[in-house]
Amino acid sequence: MTRKQHWLLMGTLLAAAATAPLAQAQAPAARTDVLNLQASASTEVARDMLSLTFSTTREGKEAAGVQTELKQALEAALVEARKVAKPGQVEVQAGGFSVYPRYGQPKISSANAAPQITGWQGSVELVVKGRDMETISRLTSRIQTLSIAGVSYGLSREAREKAEETVVADAITNYKTKAGLYAKQFGYRGFQIGEVSVNADGGASEMAAAAPRFKAMATASSDMALPVESGKTLVTVSVSGNVVMTR
Repeated sequence: MTRKQHWLLMGTLLAAAATAPLAQAQAPAARTDVLNLQASASTEVARDMLSLTFSTTREGKEAAGVQTELKQALEAALVEARKVAKPGQVEVQAGGFSVYPRYGQPKISSANAAPQITGWQGSVELVVKGRDMETISRLTSRIQTLSIAGVSYGLSREAREKAEETVVADAITNYKTKAGLYAKQFGYRGFQIGEVSVNADGGASEMAAAAPRFKAMATASSDMALPVESGKTLVTVSVSGNVVMTR
């Protein structure tokens, strides 16, 4: 390093040391007039969506035979489900379809002998869901090749959005009321709203107890339908953010 470079380096270090205290002195102090808040409002809404999952299992010596039986069971169920399918009211969707081997011990005992395939088994599902609960529930007496594996109730997007509209104003009012109350408690006269976010939550599907024995009852009466009791769910709108308290 030349003498000129040495003095340039020293000058840079001295300048940095001189400006450091000034930068620290200019750092803004933490604000004490900002208040973080959260408020919410809720409403109960009747669930208007029903989802039924039908399924069955098959076993056999050959994978192809098991697959064929599952396809036949699904196709027969689809024939009945498609008769009542209506866009937005009754939606039909094929679910999981799987065939997998069953293993057993080899006939000849050996430490290195691998398990042998002794047969095949598989399962298939059909999902029917929508807002026409009465029509969907009647399918339980018409679909004979699959049994009920699961029942769930939920809230449609339209019903959820309508519920949110009814409570968002209450949530915002609660937020402002809480801001004014807290500001006075801290000795301030008022407040100004800062950053705010509004979030909605609710309407999630709720599983009901499956009815695996309902199929045996349904064969005795073609008019028998699955009892429907959707219940209610809670839709909540939350407002969170911060306010600046004013003197």
